[in-house]
Amino acid sequence: MGYIVDYKKHIKMSADIDRDILRLFHKSESRQAGFALLVKTYQKQVYRHVRRMVIDHDDTNDITQDIFIKIWNGLENFKGKSQLYTWIYRIASNEALSFLKKRSRIHLLPLADVENKLAETLHDDNYFTGDEIQYKLQQAILKLPRKQRLVFNMKYYDGIKYEEMSQILKTSVGALKASYHHAVKKIEKFMSQ
Repeated sequence: MGYIVDYKKHIKMSADIDRDILRLFHKSESRQAGFALLVKTYQKQVYRHVRRMVIDHDDTNDITQDIFIKIWNGLENFKGKSQLYTWIYRIASNEALSFLKKRSRIHLLPLADVENKLAETLHDDNYFTGDEIQYKLQQAILKLPRKQRLVFNMKYYDGIKYEEMSQILKTSVGALKASYHHAVKKIEKFMSQ
């Protein structure tokens, strides 16, 4: 029950911060301050979200910078039809997926081979601080198809509700639930081996 209270409190705080960000950003004299508040508020979340998809720390840093450049360039036209973090997550998700597609084209590899390469990268990653179980979980997640991996990460790690995820990924709630269910079953199977 405490989680629900904390979640509602988080949503209210997030909405208040988002209003402040947009208010500051839309005034020319405080645009930089508004964007600095946006970066301070969302940088860690965006980094973690992208990192779970692309694994490599340096690639994640580059993609995160690209995401915030896109946000800076597009924030002026943000209409507020969705919550700010939903819009940011959509940009972050699209950038991570685009990076993975581009990587597979550059190396002329099927996406499955790119995922295997990411698993190898995880093993050699100096920034990965998890134990053996967390490492095995990450390997299992990397075996998932990209869309299932994205849905699993957003639900499991970020606690994003299906309705919000639907807005971010432009996919029906039913399809997201099915993706998550299939992802969990595949992960359970991998973990039990």
